[in-house]
Amino acid sequence: MIGWIILIIVAVLIIWIISAYNGLVTLRQRVKNAWSQIDVQLQRRFDLIPNLVETVKGYTKHEEDVFKKVAELRTSWAQATTVHDKAELSNELSGALKTIMAVSENYPELKASQNFAELQEELQNTENKISYSRQFYNDIVTKYNTKLQVFPDSLIASMFHFEEEELFKVDSEEAKKNVKVSFDK
Repeated sequence: MIGWIILIIVAVLIIWIISAYNGLVTLRQRVKNAWSQIDVQLQRRFDLIPNLVETVKGYTKHEEDVFKKVAELRTSWAQATTVHDKAELSNELSGALKTIMAVSENYPELKASQNFAELQEELQNTENKISYSRQFYNDIVTKYNTKLQVFPDSLIASMFHFEEEELFKVDSEEAKKNVKVSFDK
């Protein structure tokens, strides 16, 4: 009789370990998928930018600094490998794009351009998708990281060396500020 009880306890324990491990693996895969969705949208944004920049360049010859900054950020993006690096570059690029959009306000003929309007709308749609993807990613990472820390799943997480994932966040106070456009040089 005691042998059966021990066998049932061991079986339940094994089933719990398997279930907890599979739950952690599932969440880790969802984190990777959520990051991939952000990466896809950020790449889409970077693909749209050259067209936007070229359109704006035709109207705004004296805004060379903004265009150089965008080009540098695109180059840096190709070399970035971590969530932190890509998040930082994304935030810097958002600031540069705000500047481009703010500059366009001073050029009525640019605002009237059909090409610029389409690019602006496409970029706005992409920014909305990026925002949603970031939120989804952070929700999944938070759920995953919480599961890593909550007992008894934390035992399985440490036993199988699951590690916390990094949230996608704005580190730079500069990226949080409104863009100031000045035509003084």
